[in-house]
Amino acid sequence: MQITGLHKLIEIKDLTESTYILKIERKGMEFEAGQHILLGRANDPDQREYSIYSGVNDEYLEVLIKEVTDGSVSKHLKNLASGDMLNVEGPLGFFGLNKNKISNGKFLFVASGTGIAPFHSMIRTNPNLNYKILHGIRTCDEAYGMESYEKERYVRCASRETECDFTGRVTDYIKQNTFDKDTLCYFCGNFKMIKEAMDLLEKKGIPGNQLHAEVYF
Repeated sequence: MQITGLHKLIEIKDLTESTYILKIERKGMEFEAGQHILLGRANDPDQREYSIYSGVNDEYLEVLIKEVTDGSVSKHLKNLASGDMLNVEGPLGFFGLNKNKISNGKFLFVASGTGIAPFHSMIRTNPNLNYKILHGIRTCDEAYGMESYEKERYVRCASRETECDFTGRVTDYIKQNTFDKDTLCYFCGNFKMIKEAMDLLEKKGIPGNQLHAEVYF
């Protein structure tokens, strides 16, 4: 059930100069890992959609946000202080895991930038999930929350540095590697990346009905 109301900001955690996590009181909101919320300052009609970063069993809500230079919402939210009020609407969306496959399925998560947020929620919610993450970033410091994932399951695909796990884009990694055809694939982030990655995986034999996307921009 969707709800709209004011929620108190608990904490802001800065990850980089431009990326941060908002920790918000949950107030009993029920959601499924992969869903998002509409978020903005109290009494401000300007709101944006953000995937929920926290797990369904956490006592709070978290969202992962990158400050956009000309983005009114992300800049204003970054300047809030603990105790300030936020307008929250949600949960929204149908991006989520196939519940019949959670216990025995094989999952590939492909993300760019803050598009890793819904996958963080899915893994935190399902700690025994059989998954692999391909995270498209520019530099190694953009590997947000990498300590949350098993090292051998998380691949940093950096386009501007050579010190990460793989040098190149996530699509370059896909081109150079093989994937089991029964893998369930989920994509979140840049539209161009998602389209190319889906096309590549289909060409590698993964059926289209196993490809699921949440497009950010």
